[in-house]
Amino acid sequence: MFQHILLAVDLEAKNSWSKSVPEAVNYAKAFGATLHVITVVPDFGMSIVGSFFPKEHEGKMLEDAAKRLHEFVDDNIPKEVKSQVVVGHGSAYEEILAMQRKLKCDLIIMSAHRPKMQDYLLGPNAARVVRHANCSVLVVRD
Repeated sequence: MFQHILLAVDLEAKNSWSKSVPEAVNYAKAFGATLHVITVVPDFGMSIVGSFFPKEHEGKMLEDAAKRLHEFVDDNIPKEVKSQVVVGHGSAYEEILAMQRKLKCDLIIMSAHRPKMQDYLLGPNAARVVRHANCSVLVVRD
């Protein structure tokens, strides 16, 4: 049923993957799917903020994220599961949705925390992904 699964993780927050990784592995094994593991490095937003950092800082952040994500996959995804590492850059939900379309993933798996009041006003990443994805989305509560 699923051939390509996109698993979104935040390397800085274990609760963003501690429950979703086992689910993603189970789905990938059950369907013989490729597991695409994505983490997103935020951008600086406004250009004035970026001007306070050296020009090479952004590239170094992306390189570091890719290295850490490879280590994460080595440590948490069994070798028998075909996997790919993907590092996005920008807004988390926009990058997740863009990569889902680019890789033609038919399932997105991600964690979500229990909503707080500000989440109802602003909308967390998981809610935005669910609203705008053109494939199935499994949201695993942490």
